[in-house]
Parts: sequence; structure tokens; C-alpha cells
Amino acid sequence: MLILLPPSEGKTAAVRGNPLALDDLRLPVLNPARSKVIDALVELCTTRPDEAVDILGIPKTQPELVTLNAKLFEAATARADRIYTGVLYDALSPATLSPAAKRRATSRVMVTSSVFGLVGLADRIPAYRLSGDTTLPGIGGVQAHWRAHLGAGITEALGDGLLVDLRSGTYAAFWRPDEVAARTATVRVLHEHNGQRKVVSHFNKATKGRLVRALLESGANPRTPAKLADAFRDLGWTVETAPATKTGTQLDIIVAEI
Repeated sequence: MLILLPPSEGKTAAVRGNPLALDDLRLPVLNPARSKVIDALVELCTTRPDEAVDILGIPKTQPELVTLNAKLFEAATARADRIYTGVLYDALSPATLSPAAKRRATSRVMVTSSVFGLVGLADRIPAYRLSGDTTLPGIGGVQAHWRAHLGAGITEALGDGLLVDLRSGTYAAFWRPDEVAARTATVRVLHEHNGQRKVVSHFNKATKGRLVRALLESGANPRTPAKLADAFRDLGWTVETAPATKTGTQLDIIVAEI
């Protein structure tokens, strides 16, 4: 099973740690594409910092984020599950998983990244600022760049297992699971209130973190979307399954307001 998460917009920079070593990351097949993004980002932020603020959508009150990108090859690194912060990662709380669940997380969970394509939770990376919908000089659209390169990495990481896709819309555009649709489950969280269902961003992210945590702690390793739905139901969630499409089967997790 491969669980794909979105990154967090905010990141916690490492205080100490070795600099980035691409060869030490999972999926070295992605390294040429990773190098192109990093080179373009460092070049922009080093030689045209004022333009970088506008191109990258960086608040003018946070120029340090430009410096962060300019020093990607020099900056300290930490495990990805310590770099990525925010609602989803707080709910997942990788550091507090049981030893067995931590091993499962290391092998089964990967984060979609504008800079690295995919990273495992134990991969050591620096903090960075690059949104998935950015058009980066020298690269073009980040989404288009990864659509051209990410397939080989996901195919290698997935093997013959089930793909559990929890990416947000921006990062779902990095790669479409057409060729593995029969074993792809896309998970959506719907907040139900007064008979109405809708996606609530903060609530959605927190619930996805809790879903992944519960799945890792349970030890379940479903092989099909239907078995994944059953696993979530066994864990106490309300699940509705939509008909399969050419991009997979959508599982709706229904969470009623108390």
C-alpha cells in the first residue's frame, strides 16, 4: 500500500543537520527532475530575489523565505515528517505513533512535493517555499514538470499494492492514476451539518491525518478500494463509495457535526 499526502504550506526549518543529499532520498529515479527544480529555484532566489517574491507568492513581510530557497543546497535538513507542519501533520503526529506504526509509515507514506516530487517521511530535506501552482522560470509550470516525471517514481513506490490518494487538488494534478485506477482509492472528507455535506478545509485536513494514523496503527493492508472502505468502517468511520472511474474509486468519509 502507498499512501500519498499533500505537503503543508508552512514548514519548520531544521536548526541543525547535514545538507541535502539527493542520492539519500527514496526514489532516486526522480533525482534528475528534482535537480532541475532546485537549480531553477536557487537561481531565481539568488539572482532575482525581488522578482522571486512575486513569482513565488511570498508575502513581502517574509523575505526570509526567499533566502530559504536560495540556500537549499546548504541548509540543514531534517526528516520530512518534522519539516512538514500544519493541521494534517499535527493530527497524524508521526512522532507519537507506536513503533510498528512508525515502520509502516516509513514504508507506506509519501508526501507530494513541488521541489522533490515525492519524499518519504524519513527522507531528510530542507524547508522550502514553492507552491504546486507556481510557474518557475527555467522550468515552467511546476505541475506540468512533475506530470512529465512523477509516474516512474509512483510506479516504483506502489509496486503491486493499493494506492490511497489523499492529495489536495493542486497536487493531484502532478500525476493522474489512470494506469492503476483499479487499485486506486481517492479519499474525500465531507462535513455533514443540518443535512448538508461539504468539504471544510481545516476539518478535511485534520480528519485525513487521523485516518492515516488509525490505518497505520491498525496494521491493515487492504489490497482493493473496497477492502480499504471496510478497513475504515472497522475503525469506526462512516464511508460511502462512489462508482469506480478511469482515475479510481472515490471513498467519502462522512463526519457529522456533534
